[in-house]
Amino acid sequence: MLYWFKRTATPALREQLVEKETQTLPLDEQIEQPVGHSGTTYSRTASGLAARSTQTHVIVVACQKGGSGKTTLAAHLAVQAGRMGHGPVVLVDTDPQGSLGGWRGARKDEAPALATANLTDLAANPAELWSQNAAFAIIDTPPALTDSIERVIAFADLVLIPARPSPHDLRAIAATVDIVRRAGKPFLFVMNGAAARANITAEAVAALSEHGRVAPVILHQRTEYAVSMIDGRTVMETVPSGRSAREIAELWNYIHAQIGIRAAA
Repeated sequence: MLYWFKRTATPALREQLVEKETQTLPLDEQIEQPVGHSGTTYSRTASGLAARSTQTHVIVVACQKGGSGKTTLAAHLAVQAGRMGHGPVVLVDTDPQGSLGGWRGARKDEAPALATANLTDLAANPAELWSQNAAFAIIDTPPALTDSIERVIAFADLVLIPARPSPHDLRAIAATVDIVRRAGKPFLFVMNGAAARANITAEAVAALSEHGRVAPVILHQRTEYAVSMIDGRTVMETVPSGRSAREIAELWNYIHAQIGIRAAA
């Protein structure tokens, strides 16, 4: 079992995290494990799926605990990827609650594409991911840990693990990390729903950093994230000049840079 609060943040780290809220963050940090497609060949299925004509990078957003912000994170990253010209992107909704599908149904823009899939079926037939010849497939998973989730993680290029800065959330992450490590996949913690200038945020980042890489961009708690999702939009569209929009842009730039670096290696 992982003990998340074994070590607390130093005063210097707390000061550094406070500064990050108003600064543009560096994008040159690298994920320690390689990011790239596993090399598995997927064939056209009998249901008529299109052949995979371009490399699709698979990003799985996973966390055992509900309420970590997986759906909001997946939707925002998919939209930002398209805005940056890194698409096409397909969002894959595997959560039985269908929150991502509900958001996409309210959205007036044609992008990003959405595919809904039963997690078990997707694990058995990953070729579904490439039916739309996407550059990126971002998979939103349900708040559970099952054999199917483990099998989906096994063909991910990168796993994002969102975490809120609370002891309950951090303890719940341990099981997700164990699955990702067993699969030998690169993963990245994303601190989400953080209160500005709160000591617990610095302590949470310090605790997580003992077990893996933490994204250098913190997503702060703001109602505009939830408000934007009501009618199928994102903070980049509702408050384009706001801090939340800047956070998502910086986070996607970081993720995209790491995948690009590793894919070219």
